Amino acid sequence: MSTVAPRVAPGPDIGDKVEALEALLRRIVRVASPAALASSLSIEDMVLTDAILRNRLPIGIFTLDTGRMHRDTLDVIEAIERRYQARIEVYRPDPQAVMQYVTQHGRDAFYESVELRKQCCAIRKIEPLKRALAGKRAWITGLRRAQSVTREALEERSYDETYGLEKFNPLASWSEDEVWAYIRTYDVPYNRLYDQGYRSIGCAPCTRPTVAGEDVRAGRWWWEQPETKECGLHIGPDGRLVRSKGNVR
Repeated sequence: MSTVAPRVAPGPDIGDKVEALEALLRRIVRVASPAALASSLSIEDMVLTDAILRNRLPIGIFTLDTGRMHRDTLDVIEAIERRYQARIEVYRPDPQAVMQYVTQHGRDAFYESVELRKQCCAIRKIEPLKRALAGKRAWITGLRRAQSVTREALEERSYDETYGLEKFNPLASWSEDEVWAYIRTYDVPYNRLYDQGYRSIGCAPCTRPTVAGEDVRAGRWWWEQPETKECGLHIGPDGRLVRSKGNVR
């Protein structure tokens, strides 16, 4: 497990960003408990994990093991538990639903169409997420505006009509370099696939490394158009990212 981010040049000064992040997390505890971080084990979610556990905030942390993850990604769970002596809840898809999809369409049918890919995501991600969020008033994500064209209008706070709770994106305004600066500054463990050219990591068959000039999420579902590259976890009833309700006060 790597502990030093793959960057050579000094990163940006993130002191103000970290202070604002920690203040926001504390406000979430005050106004929207119980809250939980939905962690994909990405570098963004590792920033949030570190900020929550380092400050001993009463915010739960869970991840979704889709059954198709890289071994390197699952290793991050063990790294978190060793480093912070904290338990990460793991939610998995319904085995019968997975078997039905595979039997009817084939294990890798998601390559055939956007519809089949989204069906796979619904089984492996969305249904487990519903279970994970049950009883929560708010969920926290590591989404950033700069990640893709589908997230350019992302707000720090929104109301998720699908799940009926508040949604917070504390890193919405952060740059990729600022995320790495945090990882370096606090020596946060991270997925070693980042050292191999990955910049956004999902299921193994749906993720590849990026090349120079590509955006952060170019390696996710690379056979699709950029406008369709969402698994559905963050999409509202209108087919777009959940709507803003303004910043937390």
